[in-house]
Amino acid sequence: MASKKTSKNLIRDAVIIGVGILIIWVGIQVIFGTSNPFYVVSSGSMIPELLVYDVIVVKGNIEFEEIEKGDIIVFYAPAKYDRGIERVIVHRVNTILDEDPRVIQTKGDANPRSIAGTDYPITEREYLGKVEYVVPQIGYITQILQPPINYIIIAIIIGAMVAKQVMNSRKSVTFANKIELSDTRLEKTDEANTKEQTDEANTKEQTDDKVLDQNENTVDGKKSVGEEKE
Repeated sequence: MASKKTSKNLIRDAVIIGVGILIIWVGIQVIFGTSNPFYVVSSGSMIPELLVYDVIVVKGNIEFEEIEKGDIIVFYAPAKYDRGIERVIVHRVNTILDEDPRVIQTKGDANPRSIAGTDYPITEREYLGKVEYVVPQIGYITQILQPPINYIIIAIIIGAMVAKQVMNSRKSVTFANKIELSDTRLEKTDEANTKEQTDEANTKEQTDDKVLDQNENTVDGKKSVGEEKE
């Protein structure tokens, strides 16, 4: 009986872990806007920026038109892609060759020059996404540990990164709301101060008018007396 319960518990735990990993994976795909947000660096063409076995996190929902010189992007090598081979490259953009349609050229930081057919010409068709995060050396897990342990560990680490990003996004929204509320209160305070200053000015003007009327009456009164004496 005990062994049966143990087997059921193991199966249940495995299912829970599998479902958890699936949920994390789907959530990550939605957040980063691509079916595969993670790549393990396998060459030294981007040293020292990226090292072999670094894991890069790619955002596929950044439009190709938004890519600028200096950005690190992931794309298919155009020459091989034309032959149906999907060889993934991660290099830095160093030139915008054309804007209509947009064509860019990249270069590995450690390479002496751009390589035709690999670094250019890159169009929106070959573009996969922009590198947003780098997790140093976590790619070693895929070499040291066997599935599914390596995937579980990577999923946990990436899940923590996503959770942190979501929390930071919420903090940014909350901070923006606070600033907006503060501005609204400041505007109301300014309006109140302006109204108060206007009321004070009106009151002062009315007081000055009354004093002026009294002075005019007094002068008129003196003139009347003088005329009677004459």
